Amino acid sequence: MSPILVRPIREQLEHDRVIRLLQLRLRRRFAVGINIGDEPEATAVRSGTAQVYPDLVLTAAGGPRRLHGVVEVETSESVNRLEAMHEWVHFGKVRGAFYLYVPAGAADFARRLCEAFSVSVSEIWSYRAVGDQLRFTMVHRSKRAARAAGSVSSRTARGARQAAQRPSKAKKKVRKTKAVKQKATKKATGAGSGKTRLKSKGAKASKKAAVVRSGSKKRGVTAAAAAARGRVVGPRGAKKTVAKKSRT
Repeated sequence: MSPILVRPIREQLEHDRVIRLLQLRLRRRFAVGINIGDEPEATAVRSGTAQVYPDLVLTAAGGPRRLHGVVEVETSESVNRLEAMHEWVHFGKVRGAFYLYVPAGAADFARRLCEAFSVSVSEIWSYRAVGDQLRFTMVHRSKRAARAAGSVSSRTARGARQAAQRPSKAKKKVRKTKAVKQKATKKATGAGSGKTRLKSKGAKASKKAAVVRSGSKKRGVTAAAAAARGRVVGPRGAKKTVAKKSRT
């Protein structure tokens, strides 16, 4: 239980509002359990041998239900030494990240308290109201959290590069298939043209053979006609020569 038993109504409303807003923002990546006064079931996590009840409990959404971290939201009155000693120290011992949200004016003081009591805090965020909206700003990140964030960003960048390279490979495959299809069509057209050439050559040869046959037929006809004429003319010539001889 928090050392501050009763918050002022205004701060309590602001505290619950920040928790609800963080629940909406973080549930895109995690399964979020919250501990507010009007919640029917409390979500506890283990810190060493004790059970603690942070404002938000973040569990991995995909795969095994593994604890990712806890979130504690403080108001201007609850950023103090007692909170740091009795709650923040235990939240820092939870297996997972510890995210601390404090008002914008108390961010530096919260960071000094974490250093003074050796609180293993992953990130410290400040929040402030701008009209009807709340703005969040990260003011501190531990070295371990920075390394983890760097590894996550490198994995996402590697995945983005691989995703960007996949379309290029697909384009190369499409180009290869297009080239293969073009070669196949060229071969098919070449084979077709060869067939047509052979057909045209055969037609020309057949035409020549027909012309030769027709010429030979014509020559045979003319030879026969000439022979027939020779038979008719021959006797007449003989008669004429005989008549001339008789005259002499």
